[in-house]
Amino acid sequence: MDLYLTCRSTLLWPLRGACFLQIRRRSSDLFSPSKTATCSTGAKRFPADNRSIYRAPERLCHGNEKYYTPHIVSIGLLHHGKERLKAMEEHKMRYMKAFIERTKKSMEFYIQLIKEKEARVRGCYSETIQFNSDEFVKIILVDATYIIELFLRVYFEKLDDENDCIFHKPQFLWDIGSNMILLENQLPFFILEDLYVQSSQHDNRPSFLKLSHCFLKHVGDPNRAIEDQKLEVICPAKIEHFVDLLRQLYIPCKKVNKRQLKTMATPSVTELHQAGVKFKVGSSRNLFDIHFEKGILEIPRFNVSASSEIIIRNIMAFEQYSSVERYMNDYIVLLSCLVSTPKDVDLLVKYGVIEKRSHINEGANRIQNLSQGACFSHENFHFASLCEDLNTYCRASWHEWKANLKQNYFNTPWAIISFIAAVVLLLLTLIQAVHICLYMYLSVRILICNTPIASSVKEESVFFCDAFD
Repeated sequence: MDLYLTCRSTLLWPLRGACFLQIRRRSSDLFSPSKTATCSTGAKRFPADNRSIYRAPERLCHGNEKYYTPHIVSIGLLHHGKERLKAMEEHKMRYMKAFIERTKKSMEFYIQLIKEKEARVRGCYSETIQFNSDEFVKIILVDATYIIELFLRVYFEKLDDENDCIFHKPQFLWDIGSNMILLENQLPFFILEDLYVQSSQHDNRPSFLKLSHCFLKHVGDPNRAIEDQKLEVICPAKIEHFVDLLRQLYIPCKKVNKRQLKTMATPSVTELHQAGVKFKVGSSRNLFDIHFEKGILEIPRFNVSASSEIIIRNIMAFEQYSSVERYMNDYIVLLSCLVSTPKDVDLLVKYGVIEKRSHINEGANRIQNLSQGACFSHENFHFASLCEDLNTYCRASWHEWKANLKQNYFNTPWAIISFIAAVVLLLLTLIQAVHICLYMYLSVRILICNTPIASSVKEESVFFCDAFD
């Protein structure tokens, strides 16, 4: 305990380095080099199977760095120490201090927990971590306790501090949340859960998965696609980090059968509309739950915004690096086929599928930019059946003719009235023409049969009249 008190007395941002120096002097055995993870340039690489935290590829980052790199708070090791992120370090230290005081555990206790997991944590990063063991443990401890304390304050309102600059500035909380769902800004989920579980033995506490779900649902879910029942089917041991957790919360519960994609020439929303397809907001909140049946394309509501783009881009990057199924990549490829022009966006806004939060042109451009970095397989495409059904429907000329009639002649009440009036006028004209023809026919017959003429001519006329009879 004297170790913790010594450190707590110096727990201020300008002196945080001195704090950990005192810890090292009193607990040198805790910071000795590990046998499985060497320090500095001699750091050992770990099997690629364990890696789950990557830097986003250049083809995705080019011109879009703001969607992959943190601008407020660094979490983990890839962006630690950057000048623009140092302002949050003092706040992270305050959260660590509050967490340790509440749990009534010594700092040495948490240091030892992290030391035991150091090799495994190092192995989760896709590149060699150039921090020695002391620095490594320090970074993980501060960032992990900061995250746990933040989640607790979001879940339990009574823990809110009136002097907390985060919770009294909602936009600031969202900015921090958006930084915590970046692929390059992650800690392994297991180390967070281990620290949380070991911090207290109370059985009535919510699980760390539930805390994470609560935070992500309120801060990292602009599409409102996260459903509570998904927690029942998610195994915490299979979660890599928060980006992976978001991906698992987004994917449908019912597995989609993948098929070969025969052609990328999927009709756009405008072409589907011209072919008579009706659009409907999906009853499901799951983004991937898109159905087409009896001429109705059902698409779950989504918004095209910067916040949703952050989530989509980082899930896409994670899917491309890992061995998980590429639901998000396939979804964006499909979306880019359906929405290629502002008119497509306008139609989906009209039917309530897209929430209008930005200019129509911006929405179309955002979707097309997302698709530029997407990776998918023609052999295993989640929406192959849907694309095939849409193409088949559009190739039927009857559907297009019927849609053209409805869209051009029955699109407004006045157009319907005008069409009916034109049909009535046409019928009246036809009736009048038939009446005139009958009148002319009868007049000619009477004239021929009753006019005095020469006998020879009369006989022929009689014969002609008999022929009519």
